[in-house]
Amino acid sequence: MTRTFLLARALCLLTLSSLAHATETPPPPPALQPETCSVEGLMDSIRRGLQSKSPAYRRYLRELLKESAVTLPEEQLRAAFERETEPVMVEHLAAALVAKTERGESPATLQLVGKRASTDADPAVRAASTRALRRTSAEEHTGDLYSRLVRDASPEVRMEAATNLIEDNQFVYAGLHGPVSDMAVAAAVASSDSKVTARILDNISTAAISKESAEQLHTLLGGDDAQVRAAAAKALGGVPAPEMSRARQTLVALYRGESDVGVRTAILQSLARLGFASAVPELTALRNVDPRLAPEVDAWVRALSTGLQEWSLILREKQRLQQAR
Repeated sequence: MTRTFLLARALCLLTLSSLAHATETPPPPPALQPETCSVEGLMDSIRRGLQSKSPAYRRYLRELLKESAVTLPEEQLRAAFERETEPVMVEHLAAALVAKTERGESPATLQLVGKRASTDADPAVRAASTRALRRTSAEEHTGDLYSRLVRDASPEVRMEAATNLIEDNQFVYAGLHGPVSDMAVAAAVASSDSKVTARILDNISTAAISKESAEQLHTLLGGDDAQVRAAAAKALGGVPAPEMSRARQTLVALYRGESDVGVRTAILQSLARLGFASAVPELTALRNVDPRLAPEVDAWVRALSTGLQEWSLILREKQRLQQAR
């Protein structure tokens, strides 16, 4: 009896205690303290994040810094960029500075990146700074920067500069902005690296180049390097209408005197592009000049004789005909 009473009393006390606690007001949560996003804090986070094995996450970190650049203090961002020596971090900071210019702010930040791309003592840092200028309007704000970069002592820097010119021409200006296309041709001519020259000319649109740039392409046709001659011949295939007639005459004459098969193949393609169906007589007249390329001439003649009016479709048709042989 006594034991039952004691247990009941204890249960009652526990219940009353629980009810008392339930009615008490919980303590307020800690107050949130406002913090300012700093360049240093963001960079520390990015350094840690770059250890991730996920390429997607690393790309996210780069975009995060670029998007944050608009609100970050420019002085701090510039100072961090000038202090940084790790190429990966230099590229991230350079991309952030370039983003400020691309969003309508002063081009001075973009010029700062260009200066480091051309003058830093470390070729890896120069290459990283050059990559940060890719797919931007850098050509419009940095003068002759690219003509200097394609002559850099580092092959990596030269190739990064070539890639920038190609991708800017294609993705920023769609090959339709004459001054930038002229700048790409000028850089290709300025380079003493035949691989760089050929890569630029092989991949840019020349649809909007000036008469002076077209003249430079004609000059390159007489060079010693077959790779450069082939690229120049291909580039002449896309020149503006006022330059087409001269380009066709030059290429026909060059084909007869050229000995390199690669250059001759490029010439045939450019003649087809310059004349479409009207190029058939020219191509037919060249068929017996080099028996090795007779099948190539035949493929172009058949593709052009279809009457297609879109160059990409003609290329596809020519490829189909060759595969069907």
